[in-house]
Amino acid sequence: MTVALDVATPTRSRSLELPPCGHRPRPYAGPTRQQTLALRRQHVNPALFTLYSEPVMLVEGQRQYVWDDSGRRYLDLFAGICTVACGHSHPKIVAAVQEQMELLAHSSTAFLHPNMPRFAKALLARLPPELDRVYFVNSGSEANDLAVQMARLHTGHSDVVGIRNAYHGGSAPTGALTALHTWKSWAQRGGPVHHAINPDPYRNPFSGTPEQIASQCAEDVAELIRYSTPGQVAAFISEPIQGAGGVTMGASNYLAEVYDIVRANGGVCIADEVQTGFTRTGDHYWGFERSGVAPEIVTMAKGIGNGLPLAAVATTSEIAATLAQNLHINTFGGNPLASAAGLAVLEVIEEEGLQQNARVLGSRLIAGLRALADHHEAVGDVRGQGLMIGVELVEDRRSKTPATAFTGRVLDELKGLGALVGKGGLSGNVLRIKPPLCLTDADVDFALAAMDEALTRAAG
Repeated sequence: MTVALDVATPTRSRSLELPPCGHRPRPYAGPTRQQTLALRRQHVNPALFTLYSEPVMLVEGQRQYVWDDSGRRYLDLFAGICTVACGHSHPKIVAAVQEQMELLAHSSTAFLHPNMPRFAKALLARLPPELDRVYFVNSGSEANDLAVQMARLHTGHSDVVGIRNAYHGGSAPTGALTALHTWKSWAQRGGPVHHAINPDPYRNPFSGTPEQIASQCAEDVAELIRYSTPGQVAAFISEPIQGAGGVTMGASNYLAEVYDIVRANGGVCIADEVQTGFTRTGDHYWGFERSGVAPEIVTMAKGIGNGLPLAAVATTSEIAATLAQNLHINTFGGNPLASAAGLAVLEVIEEEGLQQNARVLGSRLIAGLRALADHHEAVGDVRGQGLMIGVELVEDRRSKTPATAFTGRVLDELKGLGALVGKGGLSGNVLRIKPPLCLTDADVDFALAAMDEALTRAAG
């Protein structure tokens, strides 16, 4: 099979046509979608799930667009969960990786190579000045593992406080922190973990303004420490805006109040910036900046490498030094290839004004989605910041019953119209919109028209 098409979605109105794109995909002659699906079902662990009732097979990407094996083009509003911040196949990043690949793809960190320390210096220049040391790893799970390990070594304490519905990784230690599937587990993998009440004002046992709810949730952290971890708290870890948990966030006073509580009890504060970092929230480079705080440890992944396996842990010199108590090496972390990509990502973000783009177009997209709520009763809440957006769908706005099945139908309808989004939340009823930061005005117009049509079709 050889296909080289760029097919705009057949729709009933011109407003639902994908914006023009000058890129022509290469002819695809590999295994078909059905052959690939059969191979995956036969040989790949079934824990790896696919989106949509009929999975999409993507074979090429260019900036904010992707193509499937049939040559059909889609607007990527999910971007591999923020992995591709600068856009698919960005020419500057591709060139940097190709050039480094021709020279030296990998050398152990026991040897010197200029890329890693150059990247470390450039990255730290974008963080609070007290964070002056960085350790490179390969994934967000590794980064959060290492962050907690350093916090425990530094404080001499073992307990960690996280937030309900959080997602911090899939390894054994980060799995304990991940409260996406249960709020009640005391996971003893590497030390006790406690899950505090989520400050999300849309679904919360407390009442009041978002700021009042945030303060009450901060007091919940204080109570957890007071009664469950007296004298033993090592760290508090949170995503400034939860990703897989449904794009939830508390009012800006939440982190400021919690950080004061944790520090007063001898713990350190960890900001998981795996999804919020690198200007995705628009107003700031990092998600924690929205709250006017500076954590002792920042973890990052996904957008840092624009698709390459790259992650990092930034911290203070004092906390970093504690890691020397343990033997800790990472064979691939900060390798020449990944570091070349990371440097190029930092340059592209600034050269192309992607933070400004995320702020302006994110505001437009959020406002447009909120306007759709006037016409679609299923839209319970639209939230987020910049180009990290969640649309929570409910069966009834008063009861807020999650519309899980309906969300699946909307997801399929959007795919049929040419827009790819994700889903999340404890009940799988939140549409997750996290496109590459190079989105355009025309893309926003198309996304809003497609969302309007998909909600209408799914309800019918």
